[in-house]
Amino acid sequence: MTVKVHIVYWPKFTKLKTLLEDEFPGELEITGEGTPSTTGWLEVEVNGKLVHSKKNGDGFVDTDSKFRAIVTAIEQALGK
Repeated sequence: MTVKVHIVYWPKFTKLKTLLEDEFPGELEITGEGTPSTTGWLEVEVNGKLVHSKKNGDGFVDTDSKFRAIVTAIEQALGK
């Protein structure tokens, strides 16, 4: 089973993508969408469900607890 992760991103998209791929090798289909007219956005969806939103107050994924929240959402989607 592959879980779809979509990131509306800020410049560190590649870093978050790499961290998630390292955590779940071969289990994720990660896509990204830039925001050329707006800077500072960071929205992370797992199978279409919004799990992290800078716009809604979650900030950047700059702590382990924020990263772990995304990991937990992916684990739940994978049935782990």
